[in-house]
Amino acid sequence: MAGAIASRMSFSSLKRKQPKTFTVRIITMDAEMEFSCEVKWKGKDLFDLVCRTLGLRETWFFGLQYTIKDTVAWLKMDKKVLDHDVPTEEPVTFHFLAKFYPENAEEELVQEITQHLFFLQVKKQILDEKIYCPPEASVLLASYAVQAKYGDYDPTVHQRGFLAQEELLPKRVINLYQMTPEMWEERITAWYAEHRGRARDEAEMEYLKIAQDLEMYGVNYFAIRNKKGTELLLGVDALGLHIYDPENRLTPKISFPWNEIRNISYSDKEFTIKPLDKKIDVFKFNSSKLRVNKLILQLCIGNHDLFMRRRKADSLEVQQMKAQAREEKARKQMERQRLAREKQMREEAERTRDELERRLLQLKEEATMANEALMRSEETADLLAEKAQITEEEAKLLAQKAAEAEQEMQRIKATAIRTEEEKRLMEQKVLEAEMLALKMAEESERRAKEADQLKQDLQEARESERRAKQKLLEITSKSSYTEQQSHSRHIPLSWHNQTLTAPMNSGTTALPADLPSFNLISESLSFDFKDTDMKRLSMEIEKEKVEYMEKSKHLQEQLNELKTEIEALKLKERETALDILHNENADRGNSKHNTIKKTQAQGRRPICI
Repeated sequence: MAGAIASRMSFSSLKRKQPKTFTVRIITMDAEMEFSCEVKWKGKDLFDLVCRTLGLRETWFFGLQYTIKDTVAWLKMDKKVLDHDVPTEEPVTFHFLAKFYPENAEEELVQEITQHLFFLQVKKQILDEKIYCPPEASVLLASYAVQAKYGDYDPTVHQRGFLAQEELLPKRVINLYQMTPEMWEERITAWYAEHRGRARDEAEMEYLKIAQDLEMYGVNYFAIRNKKGTELLLGVDALGLHIYDPENRLTPKISFPWNEIRNISYSDKEFTIKPLDKKIDVFKFNSSKLRVNKLILQLCIGNHDLFMRRRKADSLEVQQMKAQAREEKARKQMERQRLAREKQMREEAERTRDELERRLLQLKEEATMANEALMRSEETADLLAEKAQITEEEAKLLAQKAAEAEQEMQRIKATAIRTEEEKRLMEQKVLEAEMLALKMAEESERRAKEADQLKQDLQEARESERRAKQKLLEITSKSSYTEQQSHSRHIPLSWHNQTLTAPMNSGTTALPADLPSFNLISESLSFDFKDTDMKRLSMEIEKEKVEYMEKSKHLQEQLNELKTEIEALKLKERETALDILHNENADRGNSKHNTIKKTQAQGRRPICI
């Protein structure tokens, strides 16, 4: 009895010690995962678990996003998960997305998994038209997306219609031109064929390098009002803060680079931007909700920290990741070269085998023809032999008749008629007999010559038969040698599939996107961005801003060629406001970076918006 009570008490104690849990669903760009989380877990605990599961080490770009009353929010790292305004029903859903964007994807994105997640997110934003992309650039980006998915172009595999079920172009682009899906596929495939030899990660990086030059890439837009009540848009991105007209999200009216901002603060719904240069006016605006101001400040802090981080020496962790990435890239390159060599050897072996098979078939046909010629020669020889035998028998018969005629002539001479008449008649008969004997002798001689000729023909036919047999023997021996050579030249090749596993780091740290404690009722909240090295960095930043001002000459020529080609099929009445603005910027030679540079220059003058 006492043992049973002790057992029940031990079980009750164990039950109380078990932590309470709840289910969380994490949705990435290409997968869904569910985790069992403890109630006491903070945002960082869940975020680290997701990153470890994905094998992601560049955690500072990402966050867990959820929605509150049609407003986007991000999970705070230092706050309990259930203390956020998340739905109470399970599973609690979060979206694992890129929160901050790099200035230069090729230099900053190290891990392949990081590049892949950015590629999927940017691609979806372009297809959903959250990022404006001109038609000709859309086709080029689609070709890189096809290369990333299907690998190298093979006309025997990628036949007409293989992209029919793929979503590759924004609907705005498709509706803007009088072009069938087949015509779009033809133009995408033409560029797709030129990307031969690029691996998936290389094609995705080329996609990002083109996409990062689009005006709306990486910009978070917020509706605001200035002091006069004028409606404007605030854009926050990796380079700074930008003020837009609501009808024009491509070209900012004014820009504030991070290195020229001294302080950003908000009080209730009023937001204040203080430039580093105290001679420039302070810019103030109002947002619709206090929650929006919190989100803006989060994005400002994170983007500013990354902006400063890029201009310092890489941390030891980043250096290690870059070294590992270089080694992995070199290993993959060697593996691709090895596979390419094996593929080339296999193709050469197959070509050699096909050539040998073709030669063997040709030799077999020659052997068949020689065999048929031999059979015809044998038949001809048999006929000639039979004819020679008949002629010989006829010659013997004629010779026998000639001998009989000679005997008859001798007998007639011996029994010649005594009378003159009989003698004359006898002479006449003798003459006739002599003529007949002469004729018989000539015929016998002719027949003998004909027999000799037939014997000679028979001998030639037998000689032809002998040569045909010899040729057949040679062809047969060649055919046997060719088959042996074909088997000896066959090269067995094996292809090895390798599974690449991204390194896991249990000690990864996310970007400290958490905010300091704020009094949200009466106090004015501020975050000071002033740095002692700001002025020193200004010159360096100016040099880096022009890095992606122009695309390569070859790429630009291709884009212009495609634009000219499809211009005749454009439906002008279907152009959107962004299409018109983009065309105007292109006509003026404006690009994303030189536009920002101009607006920064304007920002140094007194602000009047």
